[in-house]
Formats: sequence, structure tokens, C-alpha cells
Amino acid sequence: MHSVLPNPMYSASAMSMSTLTPLPGDHGDTEKSPLYIPVAEPVEPPAFREVEVPDSDYPDGGLRAWLVVFGVACGLCATFGFVNAWGVFQAYYEQNTLRDMSPSDIAWIGSIQYALVFMPGLVTGRLFDMGYLRLPIAFASALLILCAFLTGECKVFWQYLLCQGFGIGIGSGIVFTVAVGTIPHWFKKKLGLALAAMAAGSSVGGTIFPIILRNLLEHTSFQWTLRITGFIVAGLLLILNLTIKRRLPPKPQSGPFINFALFKSSPFTIYTLSLFMGFLGIYTCLTYLSISGILAGINQGLAFYLLSITNACSLFGRLGGGILADRYGNLNTLAPLTFIAGIMTYAWPFAQTQGSLIAIAVLYGLSSGAFVAIFGAPLVNMGAIAEVGMRTGMAFSIMSLGALAGPPISGAIFDHTGSFENVGYYAGTTVMVSVALMLVVRHLLLDGRFIGHA
Repeated sequence: MHSVLPNPMYSASAMSMSTLTPLPGDHGDTEKSPLYIPVAEPVEPPAFREVEVPDSDYPDGGLRAWLVVFGVACGLCATFGFVNAWGVFQAYYEQNTLRDMSPSDIAWIGSIQYALVFMPGLVTGRLFDMGYLRLPIAFASALLILCAFLTGECKVFWQYLLCQGFGIGIGSGIVFTVAVGTIPHWFKKKLGLALAAMAAGSSVGGTIFPIILRNLLEHTSFQWTLRITGFIVAGLLLILNLTIKRRLPPKPQSGPFINFALFKSSPFTIYTLSLFMGFLGIYTCLTYLSISGILAGINQGLAFYLLSITNACSLFGRLGGGILADRYGNLNTLAPLTFIAGIMTYAWPFAQTQGSLIAIAVLYGLSSGAFVAIFGAPLVNMGAIAEVGMRTGMAFSIMSLGALAGPPISGAIFDHTGSFENVGYYAGTTVMVSVALMLVVRHLLLDGRFIGHA
């Protein structure tokens, strides 16, 4: 952590005898003069310097710190959790309102949502570093609630794209980037656990929203389904606005929104590329799991609940991943669990029975949940806390391009082949490339050592 302290204007060494001005008649002999006036040597104006603050200065717990985590978890439940329910919308649109469109075209709505969760970080992360918190959160909350209600009134593709893709995506992105930046203000040694507890909010949202949407769609209209969902989102965002708070002062220098000098750091650059590759494939299974179950001939009701099973299991993956990351290191935990997610992405298209699809949902949920919970933690430790917003914002913005392109590429592969097997090969390979790049970053951070906390 860095704080700003002014250098003293004068110091004891600046008041030496050699700087004394003699009085008239003293002939320059200040030692014999009964009176002499000390005059300080000119010094530079006060400068700002960054000082490391000990880890003990972080609360790492307490009521106020955990209230911030709880509020941010509620915010992620209303944003990331709602976005993670996209699989229900994908299946519903394919069978109802947008049935004349291809799955890859419909997937653009969801992929734009996913991408915009991270893309605004380039701007909002820098605003957070400058001290802006409550105004962006309030604006994003109003936008999210409005677009949730408006989505229920949509009739054609461009309306869904505008309200659900761009509106909910931008609002979720502002909440995610700004809110997540507050957690490192309160936690240091327990940062992994705090981030995991925060990310659990999105797992809870990803579990309950598909169930809520599925049951409401069976008993009421699409319009009222989204209205009721909008009220739930409003309640969660109210808790966020009441509890969120930053602890550390803003960065004193305004500076640019983009600092390309960060890419001179090999670990930062390679890790950013790793995240980009990971998000090209990590959400493919989540997006198409329900529809692949329907095509495999399993009960339609169970096919929709596969998404809830996945997100429910990701809750345990996120909490467990956070605990393991604090103990063994972020990359030491992230790489093997992401590897398992890649294996499940390869295996998913070959699951054609009820039992095998449930097994994929459980194992994929556990492993991908850990990935989502702690992928931001290594970025926090790659520089000063005062620049965590800029650093995560730049990495997230590049990563968001992978989230934007991934599901439509998978949908296009399915459109041309008529099978999810090639989709699994593509998505699983991108995740495995991400794992390989993580191991390169680990090697650099440990200076070539095989064993170490990284």
C-alpha cells in the first residue's frame, strides 16, 4: 500500500553554522558575534513520495470490512449472477421469441453482456483510483434496474441486444470493476478468502436466477418474469449502495487512463494474455450446457436446471479456491483448477446421459468457480495498491475481448458442424493455452524455482 507524505521543508542539517548571516561589524566572524541570524539553505519544494505501509495496517477482518464484502457480494449477485443465467435466455430465445435466428447470432447478446462486465474497467478502474466510488455505483444501479424492466418489453433482436446486451452489460461492468477494487483496501493476508466470499455472490445469483426465471416463465409472461427479476435486482443493489466504502486515500497524481509502461512487465503482459485466452473458452460450456442437454434428449426441465447445478457447485469452488490461494499462492491454485475446467470442457460434448451431464455440471462448476474467484488476485500483487484500478482495468479490458468473441465463435462452429464435439475441442484448447501461460508467469515470479508461493 502506498500513501503520500510531504518531505520536510527544513531539516536540522539545513541549519548548520555555515549558513549563518553575520551582523554588521562582525566582519564575518559569526562565532565571536553576540547575535547571529540563522538562514536556511534553499531546498526543493515539498515532493510527494510513496511509502510502503506494513501489512498490519490492513484490517483483514472486522465488522466494517466484512460488511463491504457482503455488500459487494450482493452487487455481484445482481450483476454477474444475473449475467451467468444467460444460458436460460439462450435456450428460451432459440425456442420462442428469436427462434428464426441462428444460435450464434443469439449468442451475441450474451457474449456482449459477458464482455462488458470487464470492458469498462479501463475507465472505471482509473476513476476508482482517483477516488470516485458512490457516483458510478449509483449510476450503474439505476441503469441495471431500468434495463431489467425494459428487457421484458423487447420484441426484436436489436432491442434485446441494446437492453440486455449493452445496458445490463455496461451496468454490470461498472459495478464489478468499481466494487471489486474496494476489497484490497480492507484485506491483505486474507485477500484470497475475501475475494472468494465476494465472488460467492455471483454463484448464488447464478444458482437462484435460473430457477426463478424457469419457474416464472412456466407460470407467467416474459414481461412479468423480467419485472419481478428487476425488483430482486433493485433490492440487492440497494444493499450494495448502503454498505460499500473505500478505506485508502485516492492516488494523488491524476495521470493517464492507460499506462502502457505496465506492459514492460513480462508477468503482467503474459498473465493478461492468459486471461484473454481463458475467456475465449471458459464460458462456452456454461452457455451451451442447457441446450446441449435438450438436444441429447434429456428432460427439458432438468436441462434448464443444469445451469443452476453448475453455479451452485461453483460457490464451493470459489470459497475453496480462495482458501487454497491464501495458503498455497494464487497461481499455484489457479493453474491446476483451470486445467480441470479445460478437461471438463473437452468432455462436456460427449456427455449424452442425465448422469454424465450432471457430473460435468458439478466438476465444471467447482473448477471454473475457482477460476472466476481468484483470477484477479495475481494482478493485485503485480504492483502498487494505489494503481490496482488501472492495472486490473487494463487487463480486464483486454480479457473482455475474449469473453466477447468466445461464445459466438463456439456458436458458429456448431452452426457449421452440427455437433458440439468440435466446439469442445476449440474451447478446451483455449483454456489449456491459458493454463500454459499461467505456468510461464509462475516461473517468472519465482525466478525459475519449481517450488514457491506464487
